[in-house]
Parts: sequence; structure tokens; C-alpha cells
Amino acid sequence: MRTPRQAARIVVLSPRGSVFLFRENNIEVGIHWLPPGGGIDPGETPEECVRRELREETGWTDLEPQRLLCTWEHDFTHQGIPVRQHEHIYVTTGPRRDPVPESPDAHWRWLSQQALASLGEPLWPPRLAELLADAPGEPVHLGLVGNQGRTAT
Repeated sequence: MRTPRQAARIVVLSPRGSVFLFRENNIEVGIHWLPPGGGIDPGETPEECVRRELREETGWTDLEPQRLLCTWEHDFTHQGIPVRQHEHIYVTTGPRRDPVPESPDAHWRWLSQQALASLGEPLWPPRLAELLADAPGEPVHLGLVGNQGRTAT
């Protein structure tokens, strides 16, 4: 049994198209890359969540979500609790810069879209490289995706 959890993330693109991502290690899914973001607080909209999370995780306060890229659901363990997380993934553009203040525990990188497509480690959300390269006109719902990046059936 998994606890439902709502979350939102924001993909930050530099003017040259590089993508800002964090590299994390989760007890259930292992090492993976993901954009800044996290759980939606009670009474908070997904847009408010990504603004807050971006500020908390990077110190950046000058970026706004520009459009909803996709939604998806996935299972993982969050703070020892198995959850099924529904995520809203937004996109914005901003300058290429370091997070401030940078957490000593944070592992992050600006990746070119080419590097993103050949990363060799799981990416949350899956298909991010494809969605950024093809820029769909409407948000895409990826459905429930298993830990290996496969859509669950």
C-alpha cells in the first residue's frame, strides 16, 4: 500500500538550452537525476510549490513557471514512506548559474540536451530529453511509470 503524494518540479533551461538537474540516490530507486521541486504543501498550488522549492533548493527567486510540460506518476520511498507520487513538471528559462546558497550535500549539474539524452542514469520524469527536444504544444500525461522508466500496465 502506497500513500498518495502530490508534487511539482521545474525544469530550468539556460538561454543555450542546458538543463539544471540534481542527482539523488533513493533507497528504492537508486541514483537518478531530477529537476528542482518537491511535495505540494496543503493549500498550495503546483505553481506556488515550484516557486517555493526553487527558492529553497537553489536560492533563485527570480524565475517563474512558464508552462506545464507534463504530468506523471511514480512509486518511490520518501522519508521512509512508500508513496505513489503525482508530479506536475513545469518549464522555465533562466541564466546559467550556480545555486546559492549551495548545499554541501547537493549534487547538481547543468547538462546539455544532448548529454541529457545519453545520460546513462535514470531521469525523472522519464522522456524529459524527448519532451524538451520536441516541445509538445499541450502538456503530456506520461501515466504511471515504473522505476526503470517503463510505463506500468
